[in-house]
Amino acid sequence: MSRRTVFFVSDQTGVTAETLGHSLMTQFEGQEFRPVTLPFVSSLDKAQDAVRRINRAAEEEGLRPIVFSTLVQDELREIVVTANALFLDLFSTFVGPLERELNTRSTHRAGRAHGMADLAAYTTRINATNFALANDDGSGGDYALADVVLIGVSRVGKTPTCLYLALQYGVFAANYPLTEDDLEAGRLPARLEHFRSKLYALTIKSERLQQIRTERRPESRYASQQQVQYELRTAEALFARYALPWLDTTECSIEEIASRILNTSGIERRLRP
Repeated sequence: MSRRTVFFVSDQTGVTAETLGHSLMTQFEGQEFRPVTLPFVSSLDKAQDAVRRINRAAEEEGLRPIVFSTLVQDELREIVVTANALFLDLFSTFVGPLERELNTRSTHRAGRAHGMADLAAYTTRINATNFALANDDGSGGDYALADVVLIGVSRVGKTPTCLYLALQYGVFAANYPLTEDDLEAGRLPARLEHFRSKLYALTIKSERLQQIRTERRPESRYASQQQVQYELRTAEALFARYALPWLDTTECSIEEIASRILNTSGIERRLRP
């Protein structure tokens, strides 16, 4: 199988180019890609250096690389586009049609997507992230301020989902792990009762959970098939008893879990990615 190098070139962090580029490349199964991010290409010298790196990869591999670019400045794009590569200009692809539709010229200002120009949005993101960390795995318990409280057994994806909700959407998300005592009692923990309307449950297939737990604690009771099946069966019975919204995360990415929670719960997004 041939390997193709994919460059993500940006005058800022490269997050936008990486996100869209990776999403597009996942549509091509059976292909092997080597991702290389070239962030902060913000001068003519850096643009020329990027061209040298791209051309070197083309020469060494015998295949021209693929370049996803979010360069804003015209003079920088004009340099990088000369590289021996398939150049996909994410900026002009969307900004040009928008300029025509809106009948106005864009600012062509670098760093608008991920900078601190919007201090209020930045502060919201930080506050939401701090909240998620302070209320992780049942700690904190400041659920009155929470937009959502994720519950489920250990290792179903609660913590990373809370952090993603905070960072991407400014959502105040807490999480509570159902312990063996909680499961044996067969009812919601007392500290959650008052916040039942904020609860959202996560579950997962037993085979996948056992795999995850085995990687963490091999040959332990925690990772045993019997324990995993018991916890999931009992937790799902609890979700049904209280008619909680729930999601099977087995085949879901963190991004998809977060999106589904927001779309089905009606939680307001304080930020837009």
